[in-house]
This record gives sequence, structure tokens and C-alpha cells, in this order.
Amino acid sequence: MTKRVSVFDVGLATVLLFLCGLMLAPLIHIISISLSDPLFAQAKLVYFWPKGLQFGVYQKIFAMDEMWRAMGVSIVVTVGGTLITLVLTSMLSYSLTRGRMPYRKLVMKLILITFVFPAPIIPSFLLVKSIGMLDTLWALMIPAATSAFGVIIMKTFFQGVSNELLDAAKIDGCTEAGIFTRIVLPLSKSVLATIGLFQAVYHWNAYFPALMFIRSKELYPLQVLLQNLVVKKGVNNFMGDVQFELSMPVTPEMMSAGIIVFATIPILLVYPFLQKYFVKGAMLGSLKE
Repeated sequence: MTKRVSVFDVGLATVLLFLCGLMLAPLIHIISISLSDPLFAQAKLVYFWPKGLQFGVYQKIFAMDEMWRAMGVSIVVTVGGTLITLVLTSMLSYSLTRGRMPYRKLVMKLILITFVFPAPIIPSFLLVKSIGMLDTLWALMIPAATSAFGVIIMKTFFQGVSNELLDAAKIDGCTEAGIFTRIVLPLSKSVLATIGLFQAVYHWNAYFPALMFIRSKELYPLQVLLQNLVVKKGVNNFMGDVQFELSMPVTPEMMSAGIIVFATIPILLVYPFLQKYFVKGAMLGSLKE
């Protein structure tokens, strides 16, 4: 049976393709500049396709030790912070769905208060400093470990797990921790992937927490290093600090574009592996029985 395509479907597809093109255009333009010949890039003749294809920019970037060190810090913070978030948020959310948890409603109200009134900057800095996490990577992972948004989303998902299934496991002798780890978590891959992807993108792009809590240059994540190189210090000075053996010249605009692509591609590569779970997780709360 062939499904009929209506005018509305064609119009909707056209609008969505147009919006996708608008969102992808800046990234394609930056990639094209980084891969083009310096003469075309300097004359601003590059739009959505490289002219005079060359990879000199990326050879220069890959030769920088500080760039790889900053990427290593970002990977540690992103992976570690995401795992901490998933562990703490899932445990808290599951506890809130169990009727035997004391002060459950009070805890939920306190979480909602943080949703409306987030922690101010100065008290957050003083708290991190007082517990000795200043200038450590823990300062980038612990303060952002849980959020009211993640707790609400995960709690809503856990409430949809069949109570009969949980009661049957309990009758078979499974403890509360066993029910959580052996039954609830395996059924929650979609919401875990959704919250994990949100948190991973947050940690990868986080700039202000590192600027506030990190003092050692060796602990700078990629975003802070990029800000220092591209905006604060200037690409011209940055290019002059590094000795290159390549004969291919590059312009500051090409170097900026290459650095931005270098910092963006890794997090984009994660999405295809989580896409099937992310779609299910994004639909949470949209259907009601």
C-alpha cells in the first residue's frame, strides 16, 4: 500500500530542510575556509566549498602540544562529569519515585526551588574554594553534577516503569539496590542517553566554570585555550609563538576556523551513536495514557 504524500507533507519537509540548511551553513562555511588556499580565503571568495584544497591549517594544529593537552582535559571532564551526573541523578530520581523515601516531597520542592532560583556566582565560588576544589578538575565536574531539569526528566521516566514488574522482583528476593541496578537501569537506556548527551555537550562547551575555578594553564580545557588563542591573545601572536616547518602559509582567519573545527568535531562524532536513544528520550512526557 502506497502512502499518499500531501501538500502539507511537502511543505513541512521543505521548511525543515531549509531550517537544517540555515543551521549547517555556518559550520560548512568555517570548514571550507579552513581547507581552502590562503589566497582565496584572504580574498573572501570561499563560501560553502573549499577552493584550492589544502590541509596546512590542521597540520599546524596537530603539531601543537598545548592543544592536545587541553583536549585531554576536556575529554576527562566530559567523560568523568557525565558519568558522575548519570550516577547521582539516576539514584536521586529513582529514590524520589519510591514511596518509602522519607521527606520525599520536601526534597522535590527543594529541587524545584533550584530550578527557579539557580545558585549565585559568588556563593558558588566561595563554596568550591572552602572545600578545597579550587584549581582542580573536580571543580568543573562536581558543582554541575545534578540539575533539577535532569532529575525531573529521569523521575518522570522511572514513574513509567511497571510497578508489577518491580513487585515481582521484590517477591523473588531482589533487594532495592538490585531492582535499581538489574531491572530499572537496563530499561532506562533512552533517558540515560538523553541526559548523558545533554551533560556531555554542557561539559564540552563549558567555558565560564573553567574561567572561574581554574588557575593553572596545564588544567585549561579546550574552550578556555581557544578563547585565549583566538580572542584574547590573537591568532597573529599565537601563530608567531609556534615554530612551524611547513612551507604552506595560512591566514589568521583560516587558523581561527581550523581551531573552531578542531574543538567542534569530537562532540559531533558522539551524537550518531546516541541518536536512536536520544529520539526516545526526547519524547518523554509528550505521551500520556
